[in-house]
Amino acid sequence: MKIIKLYKNENTLIKKAAAADRDAQERLYNKYAPKMLSVCRQYIKDLQFAEDVMVCAFLKVFKYLDTFKFEGSFEGWVRKIMVRECITYLRKKQHIVFDDEVYERSAPKHITSTPDLDVEQVQLLIDALPEGYKIVFVMYAIEGYKHFEIAEQLGISENTSRSQLFKARKMLQEKLEKIKTTDSVTIES
Repeated sequence: MKIIKLYKNENTLIKKAAAADRDAQERLYNKYAPKMLSVCRQYIKDLQFAEDVMVCAFLKVFKYLDTFKFEGSFEGWVRKIMVRECITYLRKKQHIVFDDEVYERSAPKHITSTPDLDVEQVQLLIDALPEGYKIVFVMYAIEGYKHFEIAEQLGISENTSRSQLFKARKMLQEKLEKIKTTDSVTIES
């Protein structure tokens, strides 16, 4: 009978993955892919494109795994790579506009009011924000970045970051008020 060694220690698994051990890389991918897809989906509306970005980001994770210093959370390190890859994707597609006059128009989505919104409904509300608002909102409110970090990553000023966050919150509050006062709301996304 063959004994299969299980990776109990994540640091050992990371070291093996950095040494190009495909099994260790697969285990890390399987462990973190669901969470990281969620991160990518927060930035990118289309699930298929979010998956593509996540896979590309994991390629970078494995390419630069030997630079991970084992200081802090490995998940946090991977998450930062995912966020950067999402921003890069959106820049390439020229979806990021930091202007309060720009609103993307596409087929409206219909949300039925319930006492409490579920995650999917909240995500639809966030998706309806203009891309500039959405990215700053997600980075600040969900990912926990500070305004100076957002400004640095996006190449904008801290004041622009604050302004985008303020406007995003205002738009979300207006949408939530509409949901409260009616049975449903149409979301432009």
